[in-house]
Amino acid sequence: MFLRMSIIFSRACEYGIQATLYIATQPDRRVGIKEIASELNIPVHFLAKILQSLGEKNVLTSYKGVHGGYTLQRSPDAIRLIDVVEAIDGLDFFENCVLGFPGCGSGKPCPVHDRWGQVRDTIRDMLSRDSLSDLLPASRTKIESVLAEYAKNV
Repeated sequence: MFLRMSIIFSRACEYGIQATLYIATQPDRRVGIKEIASELNIPVHFLAKILQSLGEKNVLTSYKGVHGGYTLQRSPDAIRLIDVVEAIDGLDFFENCVLGFPGCGSGKPCPVHDRWGQVRDTIRDMLSRDSLSDLLPASRTKIESVLAEYAKNV
């Protein structure tokens, strides 16, 4: 079963993860926003806001001008997926009740508190543990595969 990250995180966060992974697959150059948008089929204006947030949170470095573009601000092994999530969506997802009940907690749990807590902790652990470098070999292959499939359907 395939679970889309946008079920858990915003579309902006999903795109931010994709763009950051794409940039990580291009380590020897600055990657332009139009290239990223085109390769990943993300609206360029939406992507610009996402990349700006990632720059402000020290995930990416932005270069202006003719030879501008984006690079990772740190090495891929120093950037965790949770860094991207925090930069775009914040970490409230890991603190708030999934059903939206105020005051939900171990003292006053909602009907799914315990089960949701286990799922939430698993997701947080995965995002905190996995760095971009952990995902790079699979990312290169998957990005190429996804782009090839997308090109067939356009």
